[in-house]
Amino acid sequence: MPIIPIAQVQAGDRLGSDVQTALGSVLLQQGRTLSERDAEILQAFLIPSVDIRRNGLEEPDNVTAADEIAVTTSEVKLTLLQQEFLNVEKLLKRIMSMFSSGLKLPVLDLRNGLNSLLECMDEYNILTFVAPPSSGPTDVMVRNSVFCAMTSYQLAKWNKFSEKDLLPIAMAGLLHDIGNVRVDSTILNKPSHLTPEEIQEMRQHTVYGFRLLEGSTSMNQGVWLAALQHHERIDGSGYPMKVKGEKIHPYAKIVAIADMYHAMTSNRNYRKAESPYLVLEELHAGSFGKLEPLYVQTFIERTTQFHNGVFVKLNNGSIGEIVFSDRNHPTRPMVSINGDIINLGQNRQLFICEVFSTK
Repeated sequence: MPIIPIAQVQAGDRLGSDVQTALGSVLLQQGRTLSERDAEILQAFLIPSVDIRRNGLEEPDNVTAADEIAVTTSEVKLTLLQQEFLNVEKLLKRIMSMFSSGLKLPVLDLRNGLNSLLECMDEYNILTFVAPPSSGPTDVMVRNSVFCAMTSYQLAKWNKFSEKDLLPIAMAGLLHDIGNVRVDSTILNKPSHLTPEEIQEMRQHTVYGFRLLEGSTSMNQGVWLAALQHHERIDGSGYPMKVKGEKIHPYAKIVAIADMYHAMTSNRNYRKAESPYLVLEELHAGSFGKLEPLYVQTFIERTTQFHNGVFVKLNNGSIGEIVFSDRNHPTRPMVSINGDIINLGQNRQLFICEVFSTK
């Protein structure tokens, strides 16, 4: 395949082979269709040239039409987890429409859909998983709920919940915001900050959700309570009932962490997404009197575990590779940038603002 200087790389080019860093890690994988951001990453890592497959570039004689088809197919093929993510996203949209029409919750469909998603969870990495584009208009709340189902399930496993609790906890994550179907859509989609009256109405989604779910007798009651209590805090400062500590159901404590993480790391009408690593730091700070400390500690430790070799962007625009993570400061690893090691634990003014997937 043609090897071209990095300055000639264009958005839409396909990589003919893996691109590696000076440390030998795979920066971008073979077959990837390059974006403008990818070109910036290549330049940041001082990659001089890359193998490129592009229409109009001379190809070797042994490249066949079948090869072209195979590469094209691999570009658009979703992973099994991504496909099941879309399936559950469609299912939740259908459930919300049914609730809006006064119909009952299709519990069997919900269980089957979630089970198919959970069977693929070995692929799931909270920091680097890339959700595929929605098949229709993207509903941020729906997408956040699917993420919450996955992350709640993962967090419950990490915290040694029993096997019989795992599916209900995933269901709790998926349905925790279902009460929003009863909230005025103009409030849900308002691009600016809400008035005090609108905030009070928005907070009622917890009660609405509980009332929608409590009639589903074949569903674990923890799912109902997670819808009601996922905004409660262990010091009693949450809502809607200001309950404290052990009065908050364990499912709700798990879902609260997943909900906060994904809400803060996704774009909203009124603000941009925050850095995943900064959000983890905020969750750590929030664990004192607000969230279940043990669950938060486990979430941070396990989410950042085995991230050596992951490529990240810092808030000063530099792009580098995580080379060492300190268990005492998991959100502030050492990052290699053009051969220089930056210790984020010591350079507190710098932080990770973006995590890249190389796939």
